[in-house]
Amino acid sequence: MNKLSQILSSFFKKDSATGILLICATVLALIVANTPLSSFYQMMMHLKFSLGFDNLFISKSLHHWVNDGLMALFFLLVGLEIKSELKFGRLRSFKSAVFPVVAAISGAVFPALIFFAFNSGTKYIDGWAIPMATDIAFVIGILAILGPRIPSWAKVFITTIAVVDDLIAVLVIAFFYTDQIYWPSLGIALGCTVVLLIFNYRKVNGLTPYLFVGFILWWAVLSSGIHATIAGVILAFTIPLNREWELDKIKNFAKRGFKLFLNAKDVSLEGTSSQAHYFLEKTQREMESPLKRLERKLHGPVYFFIMPLFAFVNAGILFDSEILSEALHISITWGTIFGLLIGKPVGILFGIWILLKFFYKEMPSSKEVWKLFFGMSLLCGIGFTMSLFIVNLSFDDNLIKEEAKMGILIASLVSGVLGYYVLRYATRFPNSITVDKTGMKP
Repeated sequence: MNKLSQILSSFFKKDSATGILLICATVLALIVANTPLSSFYQMMMHLKFSLGFDNLFISKSLHHWVNDGLMALFFLLVGLEIKSELKFGRLRSFKSAVFPVVAAISGAVFPALIFFAFNSGTKYIDGWAIPMATDIAFVIGILAILGPRIPSWAKVFITTIAVVDDLIAVLVIAFFYTDQIYWPSLGIALGCTVVLLIFNYRKVNGLTPYLFVGFILWWAVLSSGIHATIAGVILAFTIPLNREWELDKIKNFAKRGFKLFLNAKDVSLEGTSSQAHYFLEKTQREMESPLKRLERKLHGPVYFFIMPLFAFVNAGILFDSEILSEALHISITWGTIFGLLIGKPVGILFGIWILLKFFYKEMPSSKEVWKLFFGMSLLCGIGFTMSLFIVNLSFDDNLIKEEAKMGILIASLVSGVLGYYVLRYATRFPNSITVDKTGMKP
């Protein structure tokens, strides 16, 4: 048992763990959906669960609770990561952000245009945003498999593209996937947002008040008709990113706690042990800002439970010969495939080329670096999680959803395989790409 726990602990520490779990959840969903267990799978997805009180409750199926409830935590984590990047990361200054931001915007526009070209004037046009976003979990997983062959600046570059992709997807969902608004609920949501902003202004450092009001905000947004995941992003942007204590105060508090810890063996000093624990735990708490503390706590549940569960709930596509044949003859499937597989890399490479050609002419670029960019842009065609999410927002017809999901699975699989092999080929000689030739410091 102890050996098993060590193996599991070692697995969950790997960067590739989330991608592997997503693959396993997807394969399991496909197996279940295409075996005699299919009826049980469908029954589970439609089980109704209610939350609330008499005359004030929400009743939804398991499928909807995962997509509207648990995924709000995913978007909360996305919002925390975006805010952190804007404050301290690659997006904090124009010079460090311009390449990945332009590449991400271009890489979102091109797939949407390709999908639009395939589906203009059809009933599928509402899904134009399906191929826009990149699945960061799969991308990080593949980069982890390649290991130290990938230079650090390249990992930061592609991660930043994925973060900006998520921000674009959040804005698209907020502005284009809201059909009908129930204004009283929206008023409550705005009131909750004001309260959260007051907490931030007053430098409230505890997470409990934010999470309590954030839950009411989520409830109100869900009731208003705007997609509930937006509540997660709003909550994230109101949580403080700065520590309440200065570094000197943290150091002094830690020293006092450590001294008490050393004295704890002396039984004649009453209460020393409990005081040491208090000082050390308080030091650990104040070393992190509330945002970083919540980000750390959410990382495991979101990446190791919520995202695999979302994949299992949404990737159960029935490979019926008739559905498969129809899917490969309709525009939504091919619009999704070409959008992710071609539109994504073309858009990213076009954005980089424009910057190097017209605005940053002095920056050197070699064939080796362009091969690396090409491999990374192919990986960005893995649109799994966010693409599946947008499919559910775009359509009510289950058959259309199945056809769109088939396109996502095909494109993501091909993008992942091609991206892996191109990057493996491009990094045969690591010394030629370890120096940052694009002005993006490691």
